[in-house]
Amino acid sequence: MFELKKIVSTFLMPLPALLLLGLFGLLLLWFTRRKGLASFFIGFAFLGIFLVSFQPVATSLLRPLEKAYPPYVPSDRTVEFVMVLGSGHVIDNKMPITSQLSRTSLMRLSEGIRIHRMFPGSKMILSGYGAGTEISQARMMAKVALALGVNKNDILLLETAKDTWEEAFQAATVVGDKKLVIVTSASHMTRAMNEFHEVGLNPAAAPTNFLASNKIEEPWHRYRPQAKFLEQTERYWHERLGRWWQQLRKVVAPKDPEIQAPSTPDEPAQVSA
Repeated sequence: MFELKKIVSTFLMPLPALLLLGLFGLLLLWFTRRKGLASFFIGFAFLGIFLVSFQPVATSLLRPLEKAYPPYVPSDRTVEFVMVLGSGHVIDNKMPITSQLSRTSLMRLSEGIRIHRMFPGSKMILSGYGAGTEISQARMMAKVALALGVNKNDILLLETAKDTWEEAFQAATVVGDKKLVIVTSASHMTRAMNEFHEVGLNPAAAPTNFLASNKIEEPWHRYRPQAKFLEQTERYWHERLGRWWQQLRKVVAPKDPEIQAPSTPDEPAQVSA
């Protein structure tokens, strides 16, 4: 089910979907006499790519999602766990380990470390599966955290969780009723909080990796299509699809995911069959 979800969502993202529409228009133009319909699809694809890469459009879509939760401010209550949700990595020994984490993962990890240091004695929970590599996202984040001075005894790894739903279920077995802070991208925070609430947890939100800003004043940055604005539109659409999947999953995949005990940076990962 996880693989099917990823395949379907890939082709529903703005850029692949618009490119496929443009390709369909070209095929109509080359192999049929329906020139008007072909021109419509090609024109729609070009206009769509322009709009989803245009800052006023992209930021207006993503910014409301990112503003759902404010940046984390510590309270008087002691935090026992800081959980950083994974978001991609590569294994390439020719790169420094900080570059082997995706930009999103590095942003999340740095915010998690910042909050962890506010509460001496707290534990960091790092999550994420291997995604086809021999080292999990969680373990790669642990390597970076150790390099940045986090004590190995303060790190717990959830190395088989493939998505936020599984991360929430596995975290529930570790955290119980203790105080938890969730660190993830600002655009993803609402969906993540929904998943954690569903398993009976009530974490504090620590959004990071904010992308959408309406403070861009220079017109040559604001009004020309750019890849970074396309990324904002894709983040918005990714989260929209994710929310729809949350509702659909209750019907098509109501079974709880497998629960696995956390490992530590010094222990080999136990990979489920």
